[in-house]
Amino acid sequence: MYTQKFSVFLVSLTLGLVSITSISAQEETLHVWGKQQDSRAASYTNPTSVITQEDMVSINVTTTEDVVKYEPSLVIRRRFIGDSNGTLGIRGSNMFQTSRSMVFADGVPLHYFLESRWNGAPRWTMVSASEIAQVEVLYGPFSAEYSGNSMGGVVLIETAIPQEREFHIDGTFFTQEFDDYGFDDNVSGFKGFMSFGDKVGDLSYFLSYNHLENDSQPQIFLTPGRDEPSGPSTVANGAIIDSNSTGSDTIWFGDTGVVNTITDNYKFKLGYDFGNWSTLLNIAYEDRSSSRDSANSYLKDEAGNTVWSATNVEQNGQNFFLSPKQLNVSEADRESLSIGLRIKGEISENSQLEFTINRFDILHDEERSSAANPSDPDYTSAGEVEEYKDSGWKTAEAKLTSDNIGATGVQLIAGVRHETYELNNIGYDSPDYASGAKGDIDNLSGGKTAISAIYSQLNWDINTQWDMAFGLRYEHFKSYGGYYDENDTTTPEFELTSIPSNSTTKASPKFSVGYQPTNDWLIRYSIARAYRFPIVEELFSQYEKYNSASIANPELKPENGLHHNLMFDKLIEGGYLRINIFQETVKNVIESQTDNITDPTTSVRTFVPVDEVQTSGIEFIANIMGVFNPQLDMRFNLTYVDSEITKNEPDPALEDNQFPRTPHWRSNLLTTYHINTQWDVGGSIQYASNSFGSLDNKDKEDNVYGAQDAYTRLGLKTAYAINNNTKVSLGVDNLTNEISYVNHPWPGRTYYLNMSYDM
Repeated sequence: MYTQKFSVFLVSLTLGLVSITSISAQEETLHVWGKQQDSRAASYTNPTSVITQEDMVSINVTTTEDVVKYEPSLVIRRRFIGDSNGTLGIRGSNMFQTSRSMVFADGVPLHYFLESRWNGAPRWTMVSASEIAQVEVLYGPFSAEYSGNSMGGVVLIETAIPQEREFHIDGTFFTQEFDDYGFDDNVSGFKGFMSFGDKVGDLSYFLSYNHLENDSQPQIFLTPGRDEPSGPSTVANGAIIDSNSTGSDTIWFGDTGVVNTITDNYKFKLGYDFGNWSTLLNIAYEDRSSSRDSANSYLKDEAGNTVWSATNVEQNGQNFFLSPKQLNVSEADRESLSIGLRIKGEISENSQLEFTINRFDILHDEERSSAANPSDPDYTSAGEVEEYKDSGWKTAEAKLTSDNIGATGVQLIAGVRHETYELNNIGYDSPDYASGAKGDIDNLSGGKTAISAIYSQLNWDINTQWDMAFGLRYEHFKSYGGYYDENDTTTPEFELTSIPSNSTTKASPKFSVGYQPTNDWLIRYSIARAYRFPIVEELFSQYEKYNSASIANPELKPENGLHHNLMFDKLIEGGYLRINIFQETVKNVIESQTDNITDPTTSVRTFVPVDEVQTSGIEFIANIMGVFNPQLDMRFNLTYVDSEITKNEPDPALEDNQFPRTPHWRSNLLTTYHINTQWDVGGSIQYASNSFGSLDNKDKEDNVYGAQDAYTRLGLKTAYAINNNTKVSLGVDNLTNEISYVNHPWPGRTYYLNMSYDM
C-alpha cells in the first residue's frame, strides 16, 4: 500500500516540478521568532549548541528528531523512522528519563510529561522536519527560566515565519535491510511534505501537510512463557537457541513482525505585528495509526504447519509453554491537537513582555489487541481495548525582560508559569477487538498534577571581562484526583480506590560566573539546584494488559539535583573549540524498570526510587567551518560520562553499579564538503559504547535482543541543486549494516532519495 501511495506522490511531484521549473525562484528570506543565546553575555548560563539549516545539509533528515541526533551528549532512541517512542536523553539523564528533558517548537511544548519511558517520547511529529529553521540545545538546569525538567537539557526548535509568498514541496523514499534471528527482509517507507505561506502587510500565515508512512523491522523477539509445559507434547523445530541479555541460553521462537505506521500532520501558523508587538498562533493536528499484524512464529510441527501456541512444545528434548498472546496482533490510532499562542512586545525602551499559552489534547487514543494470532487454530474475535480519556495538558507563562536595570549591563528576567496535566487510562475486555467493541472494564486509573512557578534571574555584565548571573525559581507542586480500580467481581458496582492528594514547595537557586581573559577565550562556571517533580503516570498509572503491566507509586518524592558545569571556550577562525566538565548529584532518582525476565510473556513496569546517583563527565566540541579547507565544514563532539549509584539503602547491593542506559563514551562527527554552490557531499559517524539496561548490571551480554550494545554507525549524503528551485539528494545511514540493540534493534542499512521544490 505504501508503494502505491508513494508512486502517486512521486508522479505528482515530478509533474509539478516539470510544470513550474520555468518559474524563477525568489530569494529566500528566513525569519524566526526566537534568538540564539549570546555566548559572551551574562544571560548565557547554560552551555549551548546551535544547529542551523546550513548545518543540516549532510544529515539524512526525515523526521524532526533527526536534526539533533549528532549533538553533543545527546541520544535519540528512535527504533525506526516513524517510531512514536523516539525518546530523548541528554548528559546524565538517560533515554528513558524522558521527563528530565524539555522540547519546545515555536514556544509550544513538545515534551510529553504525561507518561515516561518509551511512552514519554516528545511529540516530535507535531512539527515537521521540513519547516525547521534552527535548533538550539541548552544543557543542564542552569537558567531560572526552566523547571527541573531541564536537568538533562532543553531543545528549542524555531520554524521559519514567512516574509513573502512561498511554496515548498518535498518527498523522500527510504528503504532498509534487516537480517537477524528469524527475520530477513527489506522494509520501506516514504515521507511527503508541502507548505504554503505568505505575508500580507502585518499579517503572515503558514499552512503545511506532512505525511509519513513506513514499515519497521520487528521490534520484539519472543521467548517462551514461564508456565510449566502440560499435556501431550507438540514436536516442533525452528526455534533459535541463543543467549539473552544476561548470558543465559534462551529459546527464541518468534518475533512480533513488521509494524506499519502512518502519520499525518496538519499545521497552521498565523502571525500578526502591530506597533512594537507581535503575535504567533500555532495550531498542529496529528493523526497517527499503527498496525502490527504480521507476527512470525519460527516453529513448525512435524507436518510442516506453523505452531502459534501450545501448552507443551518439544524441540530437541526441550519442552516449553507457548502462550497465544505473545504472537497476537494489534492496531492503534491516536489523534492529538496542540494550540499555542505567543505574544511579545515592548512596554518601554528597555523592557519587553512575553506571554505564551498552550493547550494539548489527546482527542482519541485507542489500541485494540487480539488474544491470539488470527492464524492460531484457537483464535477467536476476543481481545482487549485500551484508550485514553480526557488526557492532556495546559500551560501559561508571562515573562518580563528589562535591560539596564539601575545600571548599564544589568538585565532582569522575571516570570510566572502554571501548568496542569491529566491522564486517564481505561482498559476493556472486548468480544470483538477488531471493531473496537468494549465489554467489561478490566482496568481503570488516572490522576492530575499541577505546578505553579515564579522565577527571577539577574544577569550582570560587570565589565568587558567579568559577568555574573543570579537566579531563583520557586515552585509549588500538587498531585490530586488520583484513582485506580480495585474491583470486586462479586459485587455489581465497579469499585475505585482514591489516592490522597499531595503537595510540596521547592526553591531552586542558580548561579553563574564568566571570565574572558582575552577576546577569544571564555571560562564559565555554573551551579544550580533543580527539582524534578513526579509525573502523572509515575504516581497513578495502574494497569495490566496481555503483554504489559504498570505499577505506579503515589509516594514518590521529587528528584533533587545539584548540577555543576565548568566550560572553557576558545573562538577560532570559522568556529570554536569547547570543553565542558560537568557533575550531577541527584537524590530520590525515579527510575522506571521493566521486568520481562521473570515472565517473558508480560513486561512489568515499576517506578523505583534510588537514593542517590552521581554523574561526572567531560565533553570536547569542535564546530568549525572551513577546517583544513575553505570548502570543508565539521561538527565533532566526544563525551565521557561515569554515572554511578552512590547510595541506595533499600538495596545496598546496587551501590557502585553503573546507572542504566548511560554509556561511558559517545561521539559524533558530521562533515560537509561544498564542491561548488550547487553540490554538497557529507559524511557522519555516530558512536556509543555499551551500557547496562538494569539497575543490577547483570545484563552483560552483547549483540542480543535486550542488550545495550555499543554501536558505530556511518552515514553518507550528497545533495545537488538542479536549479534555483529544485534539489535532489541521496543518502545512506548505517553504511556497514551493523546489527545492534538498545534493547530493541536499531535499523539496518537505510537508503534515502529526496526531491524538493521551492518557489
